[in-house]
Amino acid sequence: MPPALEVADIFRRYGPDYIQAHEGHLGRVERRVMSAIELCRTAALGGHVEGCRACGAVRVAYNSCRNRHCPKCQGAVARDWLEAQADDLLPVPYFHVVFTLPAKIASIAFQNKKVVYTILFRAAAETLRIIAADPKHLGAGIGLIAVLHSWGQTLSYHPHLHCIVPGGGPSPDGTRWIACRPNFFLPVRVLSRLFRRLFLQSLRVAFDAGQLQFFADTAEVADPQAFTRLLMSASQQNWVVYAKPPFGGPEQVLAYLSRYTHRVAIANSRLVSMADGKVTFRWRDYRHGRRPRAMTLDAGEFIRRFLLHTVPDGFHRIRHFGFLANGQRAARLSACRALLAAQKQESKSHAKPAMKAAPDARPCPCCGRAMVRITVWYHGQAPPEWASRNDSS
Repeated sequence: MPPALEVADIFRRYGPDYIQAHEGHLGRVERRVMSAIELCRTAALGGHVEGCRACGAVRVAYNSCRNRHCPKCQGAVARDWLEAQADDLLPVPYFHVVFTLPAKIASIAFQNKKVVYTILFRAAAETLRIIAADPKHLGAGIGLIAVLHSWGQTLSYHPHLHCIVPGGGPSPDGTRWIACRPNFFLPVRVLSRLFRRLFLQSLRVAFDAGQLQFFADTAEVADPQAFTRLLMSASQQNWVVYAKPPFGGPEQVLAYLSRYTHRVAIANSRLVSMADGKVTFRWRDYRHGRRPRAMTLDAGEFIRRFLLHTVPDGFHRIRHFGFLANGQRAARLSACRALLAAQKQESKSHAKPAMKAAPDARPCPCCGRAMVRITVWYHGQAPPEWASRNDSS
C-alpha cells in the first residue's frame, strides 16, 4: 500500500513558490531533482497497461523517473546492486566504521561538494588501509565499501561516510590471511588522527590549486590567512570516527547494505502531514535512546533541507577500495577465498585430538565434570613422580 503522503506531493503544492522565491539561487541539479520527483510514476513519463487474462482486471502502470534522489525509485536499484554484491562477500566478520566531518569543514563541503566529497572518500579509505597495513595493528591489505550520506534524522546537513570493512586481509606477501582480533578492528583514536591529517592536507592542496569556492557565510575563508586559521582550528578538534560492533555474518551485511546504500534523505513513510504551509515528519532522537519524535517545518524549509542533499551529476556515492576495488576485484576475492580455505584446512590439521573421558570416569571433585585419563602405567611400573605426590585415592 503506497504512503498517504509523498515528497512529490509537497513539491507539487509548494515547489513553484519555492522556486520563485529562490530564483537565481537554485542550481540546475536541484531543479531537475524537483521536476523528476514530481513527475515520477505519472502519465507525464509514459507507462503501460497491464491486464489479467483470468479475471480481466486491468491496471495502469506509469514509468519511474529513476532519479537517485527520488524516494520511490531506489527499491529496484538497491535489489539489483545487492544481488551483485552477494557474490563478493567473504566468510569473515565485517565491521562498520563511520567518518564524520566537523561543522566548520561541512560548510565548505556544501559549497564544494564534488571536490570535498572526493577528498572525504580518499582520506577515509587511505586511513583505513594505512593503519590496517601497519604490523602494530593488523599488518594486512584490506578492502572496503564506502557509502556517502549527508543527512541527519532532521534533514540537517551532516556529511559522513559509512565504511563496511571485512575483518582481515592478505598478508603483504600474499601467502596467508591475517584476521583481526575478535570484536575489534582498528583503534578509532589512531584512525581519527590520521583521517584528520590526511583530509586537511588534501583540502589545503585543493585550496592552493584554486579548486574551492566560498560564498555567503564562508566568503571570508577565501582569504589565504583566514583559510590557514581555519585549518589550524580544525586540526585541534577531535574528529568523530567510530566503529560499530561487527556483523554476525554475510546475511547481516547484506541486510545492512540494503538499508544504507541507496537511501535518500527522507523516505515517504516518515511523512506525517502537509497542511497550512507546514510539513510534519517522524524522526528518531539518537541522543536519547532512539526515541521517536515528530518535527514540523515550514514547507519551504522542508524543501530547502531536502535539496541540501543532492549530489553533483556523475558523482558516485558508493565506492570500493583495496581488494574490493573494481579493477581486479574478482581475481583478488578469489585469492582471498583461497587463503581463507587454506587457513581453515591448516587449523584442522593442527587441531589436537580431544581427550575422551573413560567410560567409568569419576566426576571432578571441583566442578563435577567427567575427568579424563592423562597417563597410564601398569602393574610392576613405578607411577610418575607427580602422580605419587598428588595421590588422593
